[in-house]
Amino acid sequence: MKLNKNITALLTAATASAMIASPVMAYEAGDIVVRGRILQVAPQDDSGSIRAGVTSVANSGASVNSDVIPELDFTYMLAPNWGVELILGYSDHDVKAKLEGVNIGKVADIKVLPPTLTLQYHFSPTSNIRPYAGVGVNYTHYFDTKSTGGLDGQGLEIDDSFGLSLQAGVDVDINEDWFVNFDVKYIDMDADAEFKDAAGDKTKVDIDVDPIVWGIGVGTTF
Repeated sequence: MKLNKNITALLTAATASAMIASPVMAYEAGDIVVRGRILQVAPQDDSGSIRAGVTSVANSGASVNSDVIPELDFTYMLAPNWGVELILGYSDHDVKAKLEGVNIGKVADIKVLPPTLTLQYHFSPTSNIRPYAGVGVNYTHYFDTKSTGGLDGQGLEIDDSFGLSLQAGVDVDINEDWFVNFDVKYIDMDADAEFKDAAGDKTKVDIDVDPIVWGIGVGTTF
């Protein structure tokens, strides 16, 4: 993916610059680390069959497209090596479907608000290159959902979900005030959707969205 190549190139350049510089920033207990990132939300979706009433449609399912979004996150440092991060941002996705092996195109537009709280371990908090890893919990809220295409006008509800998240990343100093950041997360995310037509008939599909979220940005501490 083009975005992934750009992330890798920028991280390589920033790391090379930091390796020849002396450490200029260190994390301490009580610090608040603020990052602004550009994220690529790339669902690794796996869908169950579409169900019309109690009948499952053969060779059917749904998929969720990727999105690129701005994001803001905050990390509170509990200790030099330990921090708690909260991310803020939302993404917009098209949902496409197939019935009996035939792609029928876009059937829904959904917005996803996935606040994720992560406990991080920072391996080198006093270095100018500071890798970290984390594990956390995600709550996903679906809002402003709209049915489209052949299902336009039907009611659409998607259940919110809880899931675990995994994270790895690195902060690389630019100067004594700013650093660049590269970050990747895997988020366990479900989307159990129900369409309802004017007659009250329901069509359902369950999707394991499970996005990998790639990010690059800049940050500072307070």
